[in-house]
Amino acid sequence: MPTIEIHPLTPARLDDYLQFFDTRAFADNKEWSRCYCYYPYCELKSKEWDARTAIENRTSITAFINDERARGYLAYDGSDVVGWCNAATLESFSMLEGMRDLDVDRAGAIVCFVVCPTHRGQGIAKSLLGAACDGLKADGLLVVYAKPFKGASTTAENFPGPLSMYLEAGFQTVREDDRGNVIVKKQLA
Repeated sequence: MPTIEIHPLTPARLDDYLQFFDTRAFADNKEWSRCYCYYPYCELKSKEWDARTAIENRTSITAFINDERARGYLAYDGSDVVGWCNAATLESFSMLEGMRDLDVDRAGAIVCFVVCPTHRGQGIAKSLLGAACDGLKADGLLVVYAKPFKGASTTAENFPGPLSMYLEAGFQTVREDDRGNVIVKKQLA
């Protein structure tokens, strides 16, 4: 089993982030490779998002990382990034507007995990989840939310992280919608 190190995303780690998404992140899911994990921040409607190119998303996320609007955690195996967790304040993510009724003072959210195919099943997502919770708490946030899919059947459908991982980490179910989305939360303070 590799020795994995987790580091917060900073502008200094931009090249590592981009190389991960350029090469390893979606090696087994090419149709998602254009995302660059910009979707959670994007304020466009579905049709407009579907028309965006990989270059547009890469450029947009680069600006967000350089401005420190995009936050999260990178998992490294040696010098290679092998995993990513997108975690920031709840209001950072346009895709979570439907959760604004849950907003409490100083709330965080975890919206996406990507672990390259060669490193799945080794606990990397769990390590990223732990680092995200610790980092959000260190930033002064009081609670963190996530929105996993109940019964996700493919790796791609599990991009928010599996429900079981959150429950094992002490998250509690807040509610479930009719599409199988489960909103979970964990108190950080």
